Amino acid sequence: MNEIPGGRPHAAVSRTTGAPSPADHTGDTAPGTAPRRPRPTRRRTLAAALGLAGATALAGTLGGCSVPAPRRGGPTADPAPGMPITGSRRAQLMQIMAHPDDDLYFMNPDCQRMVDAGVPLVCVYVTAGEHNGKNHIPGRTGETVADKEDYSSARHQGLRQAYAQMIGLDRFTPWQKGVATLRGDRQAEIDTLAHGNRRVELVFLNLAMHAPRRWMALPSLWEDRALGLRTVIATDSPVRRADTYDYDGLVDVLVGLLERYRPTVVHTLDPDPDIQHSDEATRKKDSEQPGYSDHGDHTAVASFSWAALVRWVAEATADGGAIPAFTTTSFRGYYNRHWPKNLPEPVLREKAAHLVPYGGDPSWQCGNAAGCGDYMVGGRRPLTNKKGWVRSTHHRHPGTGPVVATGPDGRLTVYGVLGLRAVRWRETEPGSGQWTEPDDLGGGPLAPALGAATLLDGRQLLFGLRFAALGGHGGANRREVAVLEQRSPGGPFLAWSGLGNPERDDDRGRRIGVPVAVTAPDGRVHLFVRDAGKGVSTRVREADGTWGPWRGLDGAEVQDGLSAAVDGRGRVHLFATGRDRVHHWAQERSGGPVVFRADGPALPVPGGPVDTAATPDGGLALYYRRPEARELTAVRPDGARLAAPAFDGYGPVVAVGTPKGPVLLGRDLAGRVRLHVAGRDAVRTRGVVALGPATPHLGPKGALAVGIGADAYPWSWASHTDTA
Repeated sequence: MNEIPGGRPHAAVSRTTGAPSPADHTGDTAPGTAPRRPRPTRRRTLAAALGLAGATALAGTLGGCSVPAPRRGGPTADPAPGMPITGSRRAQLMQIMAHPDDDLYFMNPDCQRMVDAGVPLVCVYVTAGEHNGKNHIPGRTGETVADKEDYSSARHQGLRQAYAQMIGLDRFTPWQKGVATLRGDRQAEIDTLAHGNRRVELVFLNLAMHAPRRWMALPSLWEDRALGLRTVIATDSPVRRADTYDYDGLVDVLVGLLERYRPTVVHTLDPDPDIQHSDEATRKKDSEQPGYSDHGDHTAVASFSWAALVRWVAEATADGGAIPAFTTTSFRGYYNRHWPKNLPEPVLREKAAHLVPYGGDPSWQCGNAAGCGDYMVGGRRPLTNKKGWVRSTHHRHPGTGPVVATGPDGRLTVYGVLGLRAVRWRETEPGSGQWTEPDDLGGGPLAPALGAATLLDGRQLLFGLRFAALGGHGGANRREVAVLEQRSPGGPFLAWSGLGNPERDDDRGRRIGVPVAVTAPDGRVHLFVRDAGKGVSTRVREADGTWGPWRGLDGAEVQDGLSAAVDGRGRVHLFATGRDRVHHWAQERSGGPVVFRADGPALPVPGGPVDTAATPDGGLALYYRRPEARELTAVRPDGARLAAPAFDGYGPVVAVGTPKGPVLLGRDLAGRVRLHVAGRDAVRTRGVVALGPATPHLGPKGALAVGIGADAYPWSWASHTDTA
């Protein structure tokens, strides 16, 4: 695939210009198709009917105003704790994408698991997906006629086919189409389909992907306050007029949709993709923006989405209002191209199957004259595409589940992120599995995964990745690691404290990963993050509470999702997933520096994050799945293989060591929570669908799994009672 050349290498959503080329993932390059006779489209008909003689004025609107509008200053998030939180316990999933099919490529199977469980879904597509208007038919020779309105409509039809099939209906089931009036008196098409307890709504904002002098229009809209971007009216859409969006207009429309649907789970794309220095030919073929491992539209729409989430919380909490209770997951995009694939064959085929009705076929009788899908995507092409986007699902902020602790009174405490802020739930009674309403601990806006360490006196430290600033139009865009320290075991907390960023440049600082920490026997707390160079940086808290400086650790490139542990000799270890092996850092002696074990054995390559558990002899065992494997791998840091229990599934595995063997917690091939205790397995089959990894906890009655559900509320499950 070709991609637009140029652009500033230091900004992931920088303004770019250049000659037209494919601008989103519509499949591999293919021959053209036979020309077809042009026919009137809705836009042509409307143009004639409305007498759009002001072409010069329209071009000026598309290309940018001569006098930029003033930049709006707020609202911004308040990190102070103690705000009320409101939640209905009614699960609702919202996904915000740049292009039609971003959800199918990057957000599944997570989305499908929730839809299967009856969680209502609303998908918001920001662009029209019209690109150059050419819906190439594989194998067809000749020139393909460009028609942007038709191509947008065909991709919409493909989505309707995919989601109809996902909720158990025939792919050609008619949808209810309507027009919604959004903030700023803008309009969007909303298509709705329900079947039993499953409901899907598709919201098409239909902003143009390209504009005069702005080939990459969405990245330019994020940066340029002089730009107004028009919408595309897709063929056969009930929307009858085009609208214009500027920066604040798009943020406001997204905030209005968040307020309308009040989701408890929000899926976005990656706002801070990895730095990726591919050669120019490879970068163009991979459709990536200059310098970064993703498409520019993905990054821009993810940034708009996070800005909208921040503004939604700020508006809701103004004048003493309550924080909306929602969780957030951001998904990696073209990152999938560069790392080992993590979906085993059964899950992969299930995921890829949803792209088949989306891609459609020109021979189908789907009832949409503009086209029956995005033709370069259907059939076996998702599985044969060399870019391999469909073969992985990666979270931008991977974690190991909520933080779980036992209070002095025996009640469990769960810490997580809700409404972009840290919160705390407590059990109503020890062992009850029932939870109080969440206490707001502030600190936001935070990424969804918290790191944690327990001090030797029992006090808790919580670590968050904070969006310290998130602004377009040349505004600040900073990330920092922040820490929250408990005053007394089980008690209140001090104020949040910033720990800065191992990167000195704000753009590089956006690329850091989620914090991971562990307390050593000498009282020091070792904090680790993946840095912009895809290596590891660390900072150490001394036993007296003072923090040392950030320092980089030697080593090779790794994925995020670090795992830290202390062995039986009191030495701190760190493990991370590399491209071809597990990388290992450790102290040579207790209390010494953590260093890279360059001379260590070549541990088998993992497909995703690894986890560690203590062994009865005082050592450590690593648990993970190999690339594309369903089976579990168990190995010691010295390379010795261990007998791994039968624990087929996908995604990360969380492990805890016990004298009777490891407690393992993960997902089976159907996405259900699976627990392995004392050599026996159990699968959670009841209760609200789980989000992300769960956390194993060893209590007086045995092993317990604790997680956050799609209703933005904790759940707990003990396999020996099969309660949820």
